[in-house]
Amino acid sequence: MAIPVEHVPVMLDRVLAHLDPRPGRAADGAPRVYVDATTGLGGHAEAILVQSGPDGRLIGIDRDPAALEAARARLAKFGERCRLVHGDFADLPAILERQGVTAIDGLLADLGLSSAQLADADRGFALQLNGPLDMRMDPTRPGTAADLLDTLGEERLAEALGRLGGERYGLRVARVLLRRRREGRLRTTLDLREAVHAALGRGRAGRVDAATRTFQALRILVNREQEALQALLAAFPRLLRPGGRAVVLSFHSGEDRLVKQAFRELARDTSPVPMRLLTRRPERPGRVEVRANPRARSVRLRAVERIGEAT
Repeated sequence: MAIPVEHVPVMLDRVLAHLDPRPGRAADGAPRVYVDATTGLGGHAEAILVQSGPDGRLIGIDRDPAALEAARARLAKFGERCRLVHGDFADLPAILERQGVTAIDGLLADLGLSSAQLADADRGFALQLNGPLDMRMDPTRPGTAADLLDTLGEERLAEALGRLGGERYGLRVARVLLRRRREGRLRTTLDLREAVHAALGRGRAGRVDAATRTFQALRILVNREQEALQALLAAFPRLLRPGGRAVVLSFHSGEDRLVKQAFRELARDTSPVPMRLLTRRPERPGRVEVRANPRARSVRLRAVERIGEAT
């Protein structure tokens, strides 16, 4: 997969400011280690490696083999300083153990879809392109969006549309989707979009497509994104060295809520792993960045720093 010319890492300057990757070594003499838990096309990873050179190491993780292939080409110039791993960041402790790493100096998780994933009709993420009902970030694993629609009942699908997509009319949408699926009229992404329009109407011109919330909810459900994020948020604090930082970029309110709650708990005096908030409120991209990269408009950045030893 070629790296799209338009690929721009989201909020790069602010990510680097909060993550603060540095050259040199940790207090124990080991090279500093940074983790990009969602390497994607490698834009953030490249900047972290540049800023932490010549000693800093990076472990890049991604569920998408095609994204890793593109990142590998982009990051090859860093040689042994960069290791790329096909995996799920929910398994971060096990991934680090296999790499012989016991502590890290920084963690970045960019939870958005990449431009390459959205541009590939065969992946099934984009509602404007006709493709299969797939939506898997890791196509080597089972369980597509089509499989979900074949197995979920009406009430459970409606609940997921509301909880994960913010769809107020989840039950109405679920009824239309499952009826059309049974009738053999829901096989592609354009079928899915048209079915949502049949349930809700197309919406007014210039507004967000009415099917956006349904696509989001199904994608999150297919990839168990909230469960993976919760596992990452539970695991990373003890993996950070004192002074180490974590930065999370989220793209919808459900993700941001999980991050906000986790970070606030870590910053309490009673936290077993002492942390301080680097962002009291989520940071948002500026107007110039949003004009240049409209997909950045919904991103929220939160960051924390470990300030002491765990109890």
